[in-house]
Amino acid sequence: MSAIKFRVFDARPYLTKGREPFPVIRERIDALRPGQGVTVVAPFMPAPLIETLKSEGFSVSLERWGDGAWAASFWRSEPL
Repeated sequence: MSAIKFRVFDARPYLTKGREPFPVIRERIDALRPGQGVTVVAPFMPAPLIETLKSEGFSVSLERWGDGAWAASFWRSEPL
């Protein structure tokens, strides 16, 4: 299996402006091809997003950054 290439989506500017980032995240998740993933950066652990995408068959890894932000990376472990 080749390495997964992740694209980063920083949700913090959306949240700062009071905008809901989920539609943009959903669009990026739905556009994933095999070997691709999305990393979502947020000021908090995005637990509802994690649960939703895990229930859809996505794998997730979490990382807490030094500035307190969370990076949640999503990818499909197996092809559809």
